[in-house]
This record gives sequence, C-alpha cells and structure tokens, in this order.
Amino acid sequence: MKLHSYSTTDAFDALESEWNNLLQRSITNTPFSSWQWHYHWWNAYCPGDLWIITIRNDDDLLVGIGSFFIANEDGKRVVHFIGCEDVTDYLDFLVDTDYQDEVYTAFVDALKQHSDKYDAIDLCNIPAESPTYGQFMQLLNNAGYDTDATRQEVCPVITLPDEFPKYIKSLDKKQSKELVRKIRIAQGQGDSVDWYIVDESHNLDEEIDKFLTLMAASHPEKEAFLEDEAHVRFFKSIVPAAYEAGWLQLNFLNVVGEPVATYLNFDYNNKILVYNSGLDPVKASQLSPGIVLLAYNIQHAIENGKDTFNFLRGDEEYKYRMGGKDTEIFNVKASLAT
Repeated sequence: MKLHSYSTTDAFDALESEWNNLLQRSITNTPFSSWQWHYHWWNAYCPGDLWIITIRNDDDLLVGIGSFFIANEDGKRVVHFIGCEDVTDYLDFLVDTDYQDEVYTAFVDALKQHSDKYDAIDLCNIPAESPTYGQFMQLLNNAGYDTDATRQEVCPVITLPDEFPKYIKSLDKKQSKELVRKIRIAQGQGDSVDWYIVDESHNLDEEIDKFLTLMAASHPEKEAFLEDEAHVRFFKSIVPAAYEAGWLQLNFLNVVGEPVATYLNFDYNNKILVYNSGLDPVKASQLSPGIVLLAYNIQHAIENGKDTFNFLRGDEEYKYRMGGKDTEIFNVKASLAT
C-alpha cells in the first residue's frame, strides 16, 4: 500500500476523477462520502486544517481515502471526518471492499506515523454495520491507542414493499387509518392540491429559495440554523451539485398554487434519503400537508422500485408512526495511550 497525505485544497482537484469511482466500490456508499459533499462542505465551513490521506495499491489504484480536518478544541488538536457533524448524516473512510484489511491497516499506520499532528481522534456518524466500528478500532488498540465508541444517534429506516397498499397495511392499525384519511382529504381537494419533483422545467435557484423559506418557517431551530451564512452557503452549493450528479429529489406540495410543504431528499443507490424538510405551519394546516407529502414521497419510492426509505438522523415521533425502524450510527474516539 502506498500512502499520500494532502494538506491543501488542491487535493480535491487531484482526486476528483477517482473519488466517486472508489465510492462505488467502498464499504460505505452514501452521498455524504461523495466528492461533491466533501468539496462543498469544505468550501462552506473550513473549520480547521485540511488533512486527506489516500491509499493506493501497487498498481496505483486508489483503494482508500481518509478525508479529515484537524480542529483546535480546548487546546487539543482533534481529528474529525470532513462533514462532521451538523449537516451530514453518515461518514466513514472510503475503503475498497477488495482491500478492506490492507486499507484499514494502512490507515492506522498513517495515523500512528503522523501522531505528532494531533492529540485525539473523534470520528462521528459512523454506520453500525461499518468495519470502522469494530475492525478499525481493534487495529487502533493493537497500535497502542485507547479507543471508545458510543451510540451517537439513530436513523429510522423503512424497508419498502413492492406495493403502496402493502406499506399502508404494514403500519399500526390506528396510524394506517389516519394516514389513509389524510390522503383522501387531500385528494378530495381536486386540482387545488398537487405535488411535484423539481426537474429541468423548473428554475433550480428559485426552488432552492422556496425550500429554504419553508425550512425556516417550519421550526424556530431551523430558522436559527439558517441565520448562519455558512449553512446557507452550503445548501446553495450542495443542492445544485446533487442535482447535477443525478441524486437530488427536491419536491413540494402546493395548495391553490402556493407551496406549503417540501422535502429535500437524495435518490441514491436505490434508496431515498430524507435529508431535510420545510413546512408552512399556518397555510393549509387542516390538510396535514407535511404528512401527505411524505406519504406521496413513500408511494413514489415504492412505485419506482426503491428498496429503502431512510429518514436519516433523529428520533422524531412521526418517523416511527410512518413505519421507521431504528438503525444506529456511532461516534468513535481514540488517543494514544500514555
């Protein structure tokens, strides 16, 4: 294994043509590990010193990427994944599945070799099924590190059936009845209620602005979140990038021509990932527009053969009422034993 370390943004240019190819071969394959995500996140936030480690095999094939930054926190230099953690739901090393053992060993060797650069390692949002939560930690222990892993959050997920009526029947009886009632009320409004997914017929910049307006209106915490210019900058760069990459699913529910609910999803690897949402809490509230649009999203996913509907981070009650079952993400910490 051949290791290389980058500390400037030239790394993104140098790796752009290979990054997502490796992602498709990687153990963890989500949009949050894509070149686009890491490039635009870094440009929006730049919270420390960039540190990207690459690993190649003897044929010069890229088989591993550790995409990090080092931040000064209370006098300690701490290594984090790029993306950690507020606006990103899953993070991990990029590891070619054919070279898993060699790549994880090489990452530990690289971290040990450059241990003068940092005081601690703090890696967030690691999926429970990833070998980073297990194999990598064991290798760190063997190399003289103290490690600790804690459950960070849950990501409720629906495993989708092949027909929407089967999904409805899978819900709790009370919830099933209530969801059908809400859908029928919305459908009973005729053409005054409609929904759409943003495509080439729409002005994407205008649709992004509509989304951000509804997102801010939906909850005081989201309104405060969007008062940070860095967050707005990130959204306005990653959404067009996701659209260009072909995995954006931005959709709206209109009532009498006015947008009242929205979901920003990613359609990726035959899964729908619900990244964020917005809602006007006043307009058409009697129609439960957020839940109705969510139901339309689930129905659309089933009709298009998706296998998973992932609500991503957070244990909000509505996710469980809609059939979500918990999956877990972990926070892994490590430091050299003293």
